[in-house]
Amino acid sequence: MPRPDLSETDRQRVLTVTAPTVDFSKAEAFEQMQGGAGTVVKRVNADIFSHPAANLSFEGRQEFMVGNGVFRKDWVSSPASTLASDGLGPLFNARSCQACHVKDGRGTVPGLDPEDKSEAMALLIRFALPSGAPDPVYGRQLQPFAVTGLAGEGRLRIAYSPVNIELAGGETVVLQRPDYTIDALGYGPLDPNVRLSARLAPPMLGLGLLEAIHPQDILKNIDTPQTRRDAVSGRPNWVTDPESGQKVLGRFGWKADQPSVKRQSAEAFFMDMGLSTPLREDPYGDCTAQQAPCRTLPHGVQKEQGDHEVPGNLIDFVTVYSSNLALPQRREVSSPKVLAGKKLFYEANCIACHVPKYVTRRDAARSEHQFQLIWPYTDMLLHDMGEGLADEDGKETLQREWRTPPLWGIGLTKTVNPNATWLHDGRARTLLEAILWHGGEAQAARDRVVAMSPEDRANLIQFLESL
Repeated sequence: MPRPDLSETDRQRVLTVTAPTVDFSKAEAFEQMQGGAGTVVKRVNADIFSHPAANLSFEGRQEFMVGNGVFRKDWVSSPASTLASDGLGPLFNARSCQACHVKDGRGTVPGLDPEDKSEAMALLIRFALPSGAPDPVYGRQLQPFAVTGLAGEGRLRIAYSPVNIELAGGETVVLQRPDYTIDALGYGPLDPNVRLSARLAPPMLGLGLLEAIHPQDILKNIDTPQTRRDAVSGRPNWVTDPESGQKVLGRFGWKADQPSVKRQSAEAFFMDMGLSTPLREDPYGDCTAQQAPCRTLPHGVQKEQGDHEVPGNLIDFVTVYSSNLALPQRREVSSPKVLAGKKLFYEANCIACHVPKYVTRRDAARSEHQFQLIWPYTDMLLHDMGEGLADEDGKETLQREWRTPPLWGIGLTKTVNPNATWLHDGRARTLLEAILWHGGEAQAARDRVVAMSPEDRANLIQFLESL
């Protein structure tokens, strides 16, 4: 079905410009501007992920800066003299959004460095029974921190076991398989059938542009020449929009279970910091009825401040901020090694899931996101990624499925956070390790990378590092 927001002439233009290239002798037109007109051309440093989109209006930049302040703000427990900043917890993972999304990039996994004794903040642990229900005592998520006078829920411990992978050309890569346990439980034992699932805070780049991709452009990724080649069978995750009550396409989160940037933001305030919003109204967050001491403590809802700890206008500011963090301009797009690596990326059929480019909706909600050629390298669908990456959260059908993460900005990951790692639980210390964990529908593409010569693999990684 053709996109209703486009004329027939525009539809043909979009089909032409978004078709996978077959010419790897030079960079494609506008390939450097991976975030469309919002792409920023800035000196590369640790703040490269934190700039507003270049095409934001003056008013948009004002909203962005206010949202930035809320995103970075440390929340405190109630009661406090700072009524606009209290309501934290009583159980929580972090005091601010920025604490998990380091400089708007990936979070940090605790314990990768043996000397690191810090508690988990950016690496969340979800709880689920085989039915998908939360743990009856601990709820949906482990919260290791608590306000004064209350016990945290427990401490995450991670042990890694080696997995040796032999590559063509005589190379060997040692992967690390994580095993999670929780000790110092504050409220008795977990349900014996509960499953643990780790989720690392992802980068914040380009979220508004991803929301502006037309649903039909996402759905058409289900059946393409690339997916048919390797029997790739991505599927959409249809979720209920709590504001409209309608079934809509899930776009955000590792399981594509959130429909919008606003909803994802509200969920993070609620689950990670125990803060109520108009979309999640319980001021006690993930405290369950079985955690009675938690639900007797003061909360931050003050009638003179409104009915929520994070009022609707603050959620709106955070949404503007999260929707308009700019993509940096790509680097070395015309380098012979980058172009060679790009060709290998296409030939390995990585683009069956990591779809390179889109043109966003003409009728996107914000003008800066309208009709932009963008290069996120994702199909926005769920895929079976094999037993090696199998999850324990939720029903059996979801355990092996993950949303294809966008690749834009991936080459600057460690510039922003030197301790950052990859995949949904941060187990991959390098981009090559991340590729080698691929299985299931991605097995054939992964095996082609294994069979490459060392020089070809190096060029492939150099292409990814240019994104």
